[in-house]
Amino acid sequence: MPRVDFAATDVVAPNLNRRYSGVTSTVIALLPTQARAHRIAGLGPNLPDHLPTVGWRDVLRGGWTPPPGRRARIWHARRNIEMVWGLVLARVLRQPWRLVFTSAAQRRHTGFTKALIRRMDAVIATSPEAASYLQVPAVVSLHGVDTAVYRPADDRSAAWAATGLPGRFGVGIFGRVRPQKGTDIFVEALLATLPSRPDWTAVVIGLEKPEDRAFADALRNRLDGAGLEGRVRFLGERPVAEIPGWYRALSLVVAPPRKEGFGLIPLEAMASATPVIASRAGAHVHLVEDCVTGWLVDAGDATALASALSKAMDLTPAERDALGRAGRARVEAAFSIEREAERIAAVYAGLDTLRQP
Repeated sequence: MPRVDFAATDVVAPNLNRRYSGVTSTVIALLPTQARAHRIAGLGPNLPDHLPTVGWRDVLRGGWTPPPGRRARIWHARRNIEMVWGLVLARVLRQPWRLVFTSAAQRRHTGFTKALIRRMDAVIATSPEAASYLQVPAVVSLHGVDTAVYRPADDRSAAWAATGLPGRFGVGIFGRVRPQKGTDIFVEALLATLPSRPDWTAVVIGLEKPEDRAFADALRNRLDGAGLEGRVRFLGERPVAEIPGWYRALSLVVAPPRKEGFGLIPLEAMASATPVIASRAGAHVHLVEDCVTGWLVDAGDATALASALSKAMDLTPAERDALGRAGRARVEAAFSIEREAERIAAVYAGLDTLRQP
C-alpha cells in the first residue's frame, strides 16, 4: 500500500526495531484489521508493503497539526524506545499526541521503564500476569491471531508430503534457537520419543544467532549421536509468508519456553487446527485448554514434555484432528484478531481525542 496521508492519520503504531520480533509480528497482524475502523499507520522498518505507513518526516513536520475532527493523534508504543519517542513528540516538542503503551513483560520493570510507563496516557497489558507487574492501572487485552491467515489445512497429509520431508507426520517448534525458548527441552523430548516412532519427523524453525551457535551445535551433536540426524531438521529462520503453511503441514506443535512475554505460537497452532503442547509460561495457561485443545506441561520439564509428546504421537489422526478442531473453535470464539482490535479500540475511545463540536 502506498504511504498514507499523515494529515488524515489518527493513530501511529511505531515499530522501531530493525530486528524482526514478536512485537513486529503483532503490529503486522493488527494493522490491517485496525485500519478497517481507524485511520492508522505503521512507522519503522520491517513493515511489509501492503500495510499503511507514514515516515519520520511526516511525523516531525506534520505532527503539530491534529487530524480533522480531533484534538490529538494517538501514538501506540510497545517498546521502551517507542515510549521515549512518544514522550519527545508530546512532552518535548509539544505536539498534540496521546500516548498508549502495551506491555507483555512478566517481570519487574527497571526504574527507567517504570518512569516511562507512568507518563503514558493509557496502558494495555497482554495478560493478567503482565498487568500484575505494572504499578499503574491497565486494561488487560490478550492477543489474537488472524484466522484467515492461520487456518486449517484442506488436507494435512498432502501439506506434509509437499514439504518433501520423510515420515507421515511432523512435529515442530518455532522461535529463535536458544535456552529461553526451550529448544533443548524439545530435543530432550525427541530423544525419548522419536526412536520408537519412525513415522514422525521433527522440524526446528527459527533464527540461530552467532551467540547461540554453540548451543545449537550441541543439540545437533546429541541428535546425531542418537542416530536421529535425518529425522530432526533445523530449517533456520523462514520467510514470514511461509510460516502459516508449516502450521498446516505439522500434526503437532510444541511451544516449550522457559520464559515468555505472551507467546503467540499456541494461538497460531490452534487457529491452524493443530494440537499444541505448551509450557506453563507467558500467557499459555490462558490460551490452551489442557487435554481439550492440547496439553500444558511445567516449564523446563523435559520428562513431562516427553510424556505429553508420546501421548500425542500415539493418538490416531482422527483423535488429533478432534483436538485441532477444538483449538480452532476456541480461537474463533475468544482470540481472533478482530476481538483484539475491538479491545484496543475501546482504549483509544477512552482517550478523548475528538474535538468537541
